[in-house]
Amino acid sequence: MTPRGQAAVEGQINGDGIIEIVRIRSNLPYMCANRMVVLIAILIATVTAATSAQSPAFRYFRVGSATNVSPVSPRAGFALMGGGDDLDEAFHWLCDRADGGDFLVLRATGDNEYNPYLRKLCHLNSVATLIIPSRTAAGDPVVARTISAASAIFIAGGDQANYINFWMGTPVQAALNEAIRRGVPIGGTSAGLAVLGEYAYSAQGDKPDDPNLDSKTALADPFNSHVTLVQGFLDIPILKNIITDSHFAKRNRMGRLLVFLARLKKPDCKAKSESTAGVRGIGVDQESAVLVGPDGTASVVGNGNAWFIDARNADGPLCGPQALTFGPYSLTRITPGRTFNLQTWTGDGSTYRLSVTIGELQSTQPGGEIY
Repeated sequence: MTPRGQAAVEGQINGDGIIEIVRIRSNLPYMCANRMVVLIAILIATVTAATSAQSPAFRYFRVGSATNVSPVSPRAGFALMGGGDDLDEAFHWLCDRADGGDFLVLRATGDNEYNPYLRKLCHLNSVATLIIPSRTAAGDPVVARTISAASAIFIAGGDQANYINFWMGTPVQAALNEAIRRGVPIGGTSAGLAVLGEYAYSAQGDKPDDPNLDSKTALADPFNSHVTLVQGFLDIPILKNIITDSHFAKRNRMGRLLVFLARLKKPDCKAKSESTAGVRGIGVDQESAVLVGPDGTASVVGNGNAWFIDARNADGPLCGPQALTFGPYSLTRITPGRTFNLQTWTGDGSTYRLSVTIGELQSTQPGGEIY
């Protein structure tokens, strides 16, 4: 139900570049009908985007108040969600840090399904979804202004190649990093999680119908064309020198994250790179999240675990198309309700080591358990 004295105007731009008012909900009295006209005008001004035959325009859906809260005092924080079913606890955490403000969901494809979910879950001034499906859309000034006005930002799942291809090097990237510097909380799930670290597996080597890169494929050839890594999409200080992965144990992604770390340590096949000598990884299971404060204090919530992987002492003969031999990697497994500190890289969990020999993983855990 729309809160008293507020109105919700929801709209989109259709394939012909025409603005469609999808839904209007209001409990404003009849005498305020002229205000509704103003609200619709605001929506039109907000969602108008340059369109072309080649590049679709952005789409914008909003529920709640038609105008942003000002002032609002968001608190920095980073929600690393592992994918699967939405985790209420993680979204509550982001909403709390938004201080009752305006929550923005970012996507490259999909729809506005998060709007009713978050509207029901959290007490917020508004919830909006902004779909940015091309570099043309990412260059529209309205898109950057919309991001800049958010009190919390969430990057949905999907295909992280779209985020890199469509948003990197555009005003969207600049607006996201400026929001991070202002202390706006930000989270991501699945593909959205993949782009939160300084380094990201970009999936740019995959064709639309290709299966997800699995550990077996990556371990067999770390230089496989599907192993694509990028640096510096987002600038989150506490996630410097870190690469993340989602759906971790569920999809058996340990091997591929170890490959990513090895590739980052030896990008030129010859020697350790000084800039990545201390590279580390975070793997998050489905229906789980790592909630990180700006000081590096992190807690694991949900139904699965998180793995914190240190590759500083790992090494091996990494060069050319041959199965990976690399290690040892130091791991800490953190279960729900336990904590980890990204500054000290220590936590309240089980520690063990993994090594890789000709593509096969060896573990110091009892029974050789990988996870």
